[in-house]
Amino acid sequence: MNDTLIMAADLDRCYRNGRERINVLSRLSLELRRGEAVAVIGPSGSGKSTLLNILNGLLSPDSGTLHVLGTHHSALSERDWARLRRTRIATLFQDGNLIPTLTIARNIAFRAGLAGLEQHDGGALLERLGISDVANRYPDQLSGGQRQRAALACAFAMQPAVILADEPTGSLDYANAQRVAPLFFDAIRERGVGALIVTHNPELAQRCDRILELREGALRPWDSAAFS
Repeated sequence: MNDTLIMAADLDRCYRNGRERINVLSRLSLELRRGEAVAVIGPSGSGKSTLLNILNGLLSPDSGTLHVLGTHHSALSERDWARLRRTRIATLFQDGNLIPTLTIARNIAFRAGLAGLEQHDGGALLERLGISDVANRYPDQLSGGQRQRAALACAFAMQPAVILADEPTGSLDYANAQRVAPLFFDAIRERGVGALIVTHNPELAQRCDRILELREGALRPWDSAAFS
């Protein structure tokens, strides 16, 4: 079985500001394997969000090669990408991205249903994350940290192959982040999920299997001076 979930080579992406060409990603390469957590660090504006949006199909690279779950990106239509985001690729945003008109339990059931799952373990996930008591509340009735944990439960309930996470513990206080992070990484490894985690949190990054720094448009092995 091929354990490689994402393989990118020499990705370029630029934006234009009038006549000015701004290179965001330049010859970027990346491999993400099953059951692996990879942290991506780098200063604001270095292209981390652009990278996430290319990997989930919301943006296209200008050049380079990208294989996602065994398929070259050029062979994936917008409909294919939408299906992958429903069923195989979970993106965790800093704001939780929960549906405000649904309770947390119904948010989880909705996400699992989009993935084609009639059964899910959302209740058990909420219990493991320490928020089983919020299942029947609405997102606006939760604290930021509770919403972020609920978003984690939604992501894992859809049984994805890949999780793309933007600061998955960013809304948690220190104590809750220390509690939730091990559960997050245990779930990644138990379920064989590949996770790419964008973070400024050194403790979270150091729990990952690898740490890469996005600098000058490319990913490089982490230099400890990045957090000094």
